[in-house]
This record gives sequence, C-alpha cells and structure tokens, in this order.
Amino acid sequence: MKRPFINGLGLLGVVSLLSYAAAVVWAPSAYPGYDWMRQAVSDLSAANAPSKDLWNQLSCLYGVGGLVSIMMACVFIQGKLNKTLRIGIYAFAAMNWVSAVGYPLFPLSASGYAGSFQDMMHVYVVTTLVVILSLVSLILIMVGGYRRNGYRSLAIWASIALAAMGAGAVGTSVAPRGYFALFERLSLFAATGFNAVLGVYLFNGFRSHRSELEKA
Repeated sequence: MKRPFINGLGLLGVVSLLSYAAAVVWAPSAYPGYDWMRQAVSDLSAANAPSKDLWNQLSCLYGVGGLVSIMMACVFIQGKLNKTLRIGIYAFAAMNWVSAVGYPLFPLSASGYAGSFQDMMHVYVVTTLVVILSLVSLILIMVGGYRRNGYRSLAIWASIALAAMGAGAVGTSVAPRGYFALFERLSLFAATGFNAVLGVYLFNGFRSHRSELEKA
C-alpha cells in the first residue's frame, strides 16, 4: 500500500538529527582552538565565531527538517492516541518552534558569555523556555504512553530522552569545567534525537499502536 505523503515527511526528523550531528562534529574544524569538551555548542554559531558560516551550511536542514516533521506529526495525531499524549507532542512541537526561532534571533554575541542583551535572551529566556517545554512535553508523553500498553515504546523513548536531559543538566552543574560541554551535548542530542524518534513513528503511521488509537 502506498505510504501517505504526510507519513513520509516524518523522515525529515531523521534528516534534522543528521544535519545537527554533522554541524556539531565538523563545524569545529573552522574554529581554531575550539575545545569541544569545554566549550558549548552555541559557541560555534556565535555572532563572531569563525565557524558560523560552516555551522549554518551544515545545519541548514536541522531547523526546517525538525519543524516540518514535528508539525506533520501534530497533524497526523489529531483525534488519535490519547489526550495526554497529544498534548505532550504539541508541547514538544512548541519547544521546537522556540528553539528554531529563538536561538537564531538571539545568537551569542561572542563565544562564551559576554553579558550583552542578546546573550541574556539566549541563555535566560530562550534556553529556559526550551528546557521547561522539553521537560513538560516528555513527562506528558511518558504519562500518556505508560497509561496504555500500545504506547509503551514511545513512553520508553521519552523516558530515555528525559533521563539524558537530566544527566546533562546535572553534569553541566557539577562536572569539572573541562567536561562541561560533554554533558551539554547529551542534553542537546536527547531533544534532537527524540524529535527523530517521533519522525520515525510518523513515518510508520504509528502502525504498532494502530489497534490502540482512540479519541480521548
């Protein structure tokens, strides 16, 4: 049977993850002296970063791919799954929008934290909203998923993502400065990776859960 176009767009979630990974791995090559264990990923796209152009090229499919995938997932699940799961996925979509718009709008003015207005917006406003929406969405997906056996695998993925984010948050707070960025990347890839997971679920039409689909 021919796969609906909307389901095929779920693969853009995987493309988004690959684009982001490529930028994280190869953009440092254009940043002399960049220490990936000590410096944040956002340093690579800072306004004065020598790697900014390469970052933008490598990550060009990250934002748009992730947004298209998660928005198509939101369209597909209307009237399906259960209410808690739907709200969780909608909240995750909101997080993606805040990230996709907020970080390019308020990039770091310089590598590190220079204390400018856009730096404060980047760190204290955009990042705070992204963290809150990520936590709320993953918790809701876990609650909704574990409530029904048919959604348990999605809840497990959300649990893994939440655990990775938690470990990353704790690690960046207590780990030696020389390992700060390692834990930061754990949190970042948890969010991007879960977006790819939702994209794969969309691609498969949530087929493994089809017998459980219901209106709340």
